[in-house]
Amino acid sequence: MTGNSDPLLGSKSFWQHDYGHYSPNPALKENLKVDVAIIGAGYTGLNTAWQFKRDNPNARVVVLEAAVVGFGASGRNAGFSTRMFGLEPEMVLLRWGKQKMIEAHLYLEKAVTHTRSLIEENGLDCDYRHNGLVRMSYSEQQANRLKKSYQLFQELGLDGDMRWREKSQVHQDFHSERFNSGIYESGTGYLNPCKQVRALKGLAESAGVTIYETTPVTNIERTASAIGLTTPQGKVTADKLVVATNAYSRQVPDTRALKTRQFPLWTYQIVTEPLSDRQWQSIGWKDRQSFGDNRQMLHYFRPTVDGRILMGGGDAIVYRTPPMDEVPSPMSWQHCEAHLKWIYPQLKDVRIAYRWGGPVSVNVDMVPEISFVGDERIIYSGGCFGHGVALTHLNGRTIADLLNGEKTELTDFWIVNRKSIPMAGDTLFFLGGRAARQALKAWDWWEERGLRER
Repeated sequence: MTGNSDPLLGSKSFWQHDYGHYSPNPALKENLKVDVAIIGAGYTGLNTAWQFKRDNPNARVVVLEAAVVGFGASGRNAGFSTRMFGLEPEMVLLRWGKQKMIEAHLYLEKAVTHTRSLIEENGLDCDYRHNGLVRMSYSEQQANRLKKSYQLFQELGLDGDMRWREKSQVHQDFHSERFNSGIYESGTGYLNPCKQVRALKGLAESAGVTIYETTPVTNIERTASAIGLTTPQGKVTADKLVVATNAYSRQVPDTRALKTRQFPLWTYQIVTEPLSDRQWQSIGWKDRQSFGDNRQMLHYFRPTVDGRILMGGGDAIVYRTPPMDEVPSPMSWQHCEAHLKWIYPQLKDVRIAYRWGGPVSVNVDMVPEISFVGDERIIYSGGCFGHGVALTHLNGRTIADLLNGEKTELTDFWIVNRKSIPMAGDTLFFLGGRAARQALKAWDWWEERGLRER
């Protein structure tokens, strides 16, 4: 995957750039007959392939990637392994009810533990840190709303690792007058997403999975006896198919139902140059947690192992262009830098070292789904809404159970084969997305109207 001549505007994420030289596997150039074919070599596809191959050592499993391993969100995301699910908890409660909200939290709790165990037990080199997460507020209005979220977690018995911290404690920890109160969680972590997805590639291959890169699927034909996949230089005939393309699913041919199930939403990130010891001391943050604010158009922040600060968010944009196209957004990057330095004036002279963006998969329901397409031979996973690191790792185990035809605790989770709300056409969704974006921005403006100008 080549980058733009300007390193700040390259198609690579910081993680992919920092990883250094990467040699992709050769493209498919023959005809194959396999038990399971998987489209997409990200977290979902590679975890599914590895889990299923471990269950069935003699099975023939192939992964087809249109670009390179980790081209999409798996190589671009911020690396947060958290229990976040869809929108804020009150919205999940309103849409799905108390029991489903509890089940979703427990599934994500299991997902974080599963991801950490997978990394540690297999010695995956991904710079994993189990340092926790802080949900932060800026204004009194946001603090009051965040306090209600915390009380909801308490009422539902989901606050085991959570602690409420008032403004004075937050200021002591983070050395910023911008922060109000916050929820501290200890049971989450973060990782280097590109190292992780490339390590998963090696793990899957060590189990006997075959991975072809630069191999787009140009046609899918379903017959009574098999599923045929056509690529530019070869064909695959499979008994079962997993579509693990998330935000890129609209470009998968002959799965038209997916066009009404999800849409790519672009978000952008920046990372600073490494901070000096003096700069780190000036901002506190000694426990090096990740943190995010509780705005509607949220920002998220984390340190890197080499002493940088990564942040992103503050906006989310729907484009009409195909998600494989790289779409720079200087305005989004400028916003991120300005917001970081609004929080920490101590860092006003810190240079931004890299900027990038990428699409995440969203749907009308605003929660993820694992579904059958047509019949149970084709399984689709999407709608991670930007919270997919831990989720997709565990989803790989869930999808493997479905491929095995097993009914398990994971396959009973209510996102499996649920009936999602279809989108009412691209134009309506595009216009609706723009309207929702403006409404959420207005909400944030209202809650922050008493704060100083950014």
